[in-house]
Amino acid sequence: MPPSPLPDVPAVQLVLASASPARRSTLRSAGIEPLVVVSEVDEDLTVAEATDRYGPLEPADIALLLARAKAEDVAARVDAGVVVLGCDSVLELDGEVHGKPGDAAEAVARWRRMRGRSGVLHTGHWLVDERGSGGPTLGATASTTVHFAKLSEEEIETYVATGEPLTVAGAFTIDGLGGAFVTAVEGDHHNVVGLSLPLLRDLLADAGIEWFDVVGGVDRADGQG
Repeated sequence: MPPSPLPDVPAVQLVLASASPARRSTLRSAGIEPLVVVSEVDEDLTVAEATDRYGPLEPADIALLLARAKAEDVAARVDAGVVVLGCDSVLELDGEVHGKPGDAAEAVARWRRMRGRSGVLHTGHWLVDERGSGGPTLGATASTTVHFAKLSEEEIETYVATGEPLTVAGAFTIDGLGGAFVTAVEGDHHNVVGLSLPLLRDLLADAGIEWFDVVGGVDRADGQG
C-alpha cells in the first residue's frame, strides 16, 4: 500500500519538562516537536528530603527521582490533554554521583578523574499522562557506560574554558565539543545526550500510546512489503 502520511499535528502532544536543548533536539530529530515547560524543582532539596526519608540512594534512583519530580511539577501546571516527560541525568564514577559541575575548578578536577577511565551515565525518564482522570504515571532509568579518552592537562583546561562542561551532567557531551573525548559507549548513545528514545517508546507503549501518536509531519508505510 502507498505510504500514509501522518498529520502535521500529532495525535498526542508531548510536553518536555526540561530546558535541555540536547533533549529537545533529540526528540525533534525523531520527528517529535515537544512543547517545552521548564520545571521549578529544587533538585538538591528533593534529593536531601528523599535521603532523609529512605536513606542513601543509588545513582540510578537519584536520576529517576528527579525525573519524576520534574514531570509531576510541570504536569501540575499544564492543561489536560497532554503527556509530560521529565528527564534527569547523572554520571556515576567510583560509586559517586555527579551532576553539573558547580564551577570551572570542579569541572577540571572531574576531568582529571575521568580521563582514561569509564563512568556510567544514568538518565531517569518519567511520564505523566494528563489526557484523562487517573492516567498512568510511570518511569524507568536508562544506563550507558561511557569510556573517556586520556586528555592532557592542556586539553582539559581548554575544554573547560569553553564553558560547555559547566552546563551538562557529568561535565561532558557526546554531541558537542566533548564528543572527541568519548572513545566508546556501551548502551544507547541517545541516553548519553540525555534522553533514550528506545526507553521513551517503551514507556509510551506501557501508557497505551503508540510511538507514531507523538510524531507529526513524517511519512510512514502501512503494513509491510
